[in-house]
Amino acid sequence: MITSFQMRAARALLGIDQKTLAELAGVSLPTIQRMEASTGNVRGVVETLIKVVEAFDRAGVELIGEQARSDSGGRGVRLKEPGSPRRVGA
Repeated sequence: MITSFQMRAARALLGIDQKTLAELAGVSLPTIQRMEASTGNVRGVVETLIKVVEAFDRAGVELIGEQARSDSGGRGVRLKEPGSPRRVGA
């Protein structure tokens, strides 16, 4: 569903720290820290994963899956719209 690398990349695109992501997703900071410290696909409670993915979506970041349409076919993240991301939490 989402990798730790995608989480860190998405946060970087938005210019937010782990604490801000935790607040936007409605989960605890230790949960975000644990998710980002994992390797490969993030494992955890499905509801928590969904909250994080939805927080990125609301902020304007699209998570690209392994087989999603892309020039090279790999996983990644990108802004949903050209230009700067939306101000998150404002």
